[in-house]
Amino acid sequence: MRRRNFIAGLASTAAWPLTAGAQSAVSVIGLLGSSSSDKSVHMTRALRAGLNESGFIDGKDVAIEYRWAHDNYDSFPALIADLVKRQVAGIVTIGAEQSALAAKAATNKIPIVFVIDGDPVSIGLVDSINRPGGNVTGMSLMSSALEAKRLELLSELMPKGTKIAILVNPDYPDTDFQLGSVETAASNIGQKIYVLNARTERELSTAFMTAVEQQAGALLVAADPFFNRSRDQIISLAARFKVPAIYESREFVVAGGLISYGASVAAAHHGAGIYIGKILNGVKPADLPVQLPTKFELVINLKVAEAIGLKITPTFLARTDEIIE
Repeated sequence: MRRRNFIAGLASTAAWPLTAGAQSAVSVIGLLGSSSSDKSVHMTRALRAGLNESGFIDGKDVAIEYRWAHDNYDSFPALIADLVKRQVAGIVTIGAEQSALAAKAATNKIPIVFVIDGDPVSIGLVDSINRPGGNVTGMSLMSSALEAKRLELLSELMPKGTKIAILVNPDYPDTDFQLGSVETAASNIGQKIYVLNARTERELSTAFMTAVEQQAGALLVAADPFFNRSRDQIISLAARFKVPAIYESREFVVAGGLISYGASVAAAHHGAGIYIGKILNGVKPADLPVQLPTKFELVINLKVAEAIGLKITPTFLARTDEIIE
């Protein structure tokens, strides 16, 4: 007799409680993503690897119900309501902070594990890093906290006196913090900066043209989910106008960007998979501290540097974690 049928037979005669780890029925978890499946392949792959590490194989021990917003943030409430209605065992949110906030607003019972760029405390996702409280925990890349460092690295690459533009999305919750830290860093190192705003694809093109008009010699692309999903367009514009640019993650450099400094996106999603696995095994989200990155990667693409005529010093190269040639 198959084990599933055997347990079903027992359940019909006695109400024996089963923990998530001992349950033979497939657990269903929901994934709410702000982008689309094709733009999130490396994230979902890392998430499933984390689940595997926790003893859950997708399609065997657990089933993932995917809900993609396709960059329409207004769809978050309906998408998350559908997952809540399905009574999933847990919810993972990836991409924009708004996806995690929508999940938290929809349920205070279903465990939620998020992966975000910013500070989960400041936007109200959790009570604190070490003691999240409630039904929400997750991973933060803390990308916005690194804008000042990115400015310093980009300034170091460029000739002294180069004006650097910073590209921000005015609709992003961390924008004020990003600008504040960059302006402070710029003042400390005597760096001239120029702020560019973009919240749509059309505004991205305009921003690059403005950067050229303002004679900005380099560009800092701030951490933001919209810029992540517009990665190809931004990289193409940077190449077209031959603007040296620094980004938040390795994925930009692999796709043809010049340089990045930030935490590993794959590692964060792998960690989220481990966390949702722990929750399926009975651990409460409130007992799982929000995980922050402990290592940051400096990645540079020498082909891009050569194409835009930028010379990278041996000293700078010696500090990089990965060189793409």
